[in-house]
Amino acid sequence: PAQQRARRGFLYVGRLDPEKGVTILAVAARNCDVELRVAGTGPCVDEFGGMPNATLLGGLAAQQVREEMGSALAVVVPSIWYENFPRTIVEAFATATPVIASRIGALASLVEDGKTGLLFQPGDPGDLQQKLDWARANPLAMAEMGQAARRQYLEKYSPGVNHAQLLAIYREAIADMARPVREPELQVGRSDAV
Repeated sequence: PAQQRARRGFLYVGRLDPEKGVTILAVAARNCDVELRVAGTGPCVDEFGGMPNATLLGGLAAQQVREEMGSALAVVVPSIWYENFPRTIVEAFATATPVIASRIGALASLVEDGKTGLLFQPGDPGDLQQKLDWARANPLAMAEMGQAARRQYLEKYSPGVNHAQLLAIYREAIADMARPVREPELQVGRSDAV
């Protein structure tokens, strides 16, 4: 299983666009001694050019992404814009991989700092670099965060849990449709005119 493999380096998965924070990631990784694997394509691919510690993987199939996640010390999500519900985080959690993410929007509510990953100031490559260095120096703590991330996935995001939640929503909607609609009461003698 992914959670029992030796893990190394960090993984970015996604579009290589400015709003995804790839420039911040490139600057941070350039200034520390970490291995970075980059899965994705986009206009910012050159940000990683000439970096001996970065490997460009290009676009990957879903199974390849899961394999890369399962061998990474952490997945990095450095977005500088407000993400809605990034699937990458849930996929990382499913593979018992902690996430290092910007402390912004949904990212900050999905990743519990120090429990399922680490959070850094959005747009701050120095803070991200510190988190990468700390994670590399503390693989056992990262493995514990990965196990907590996996538990969170099983409790909140697994297909069975989502199926049960969806059925509950449908049952509630059907029950609401079966309830009689109350007509608003007319008040005689009241005028809304001013």
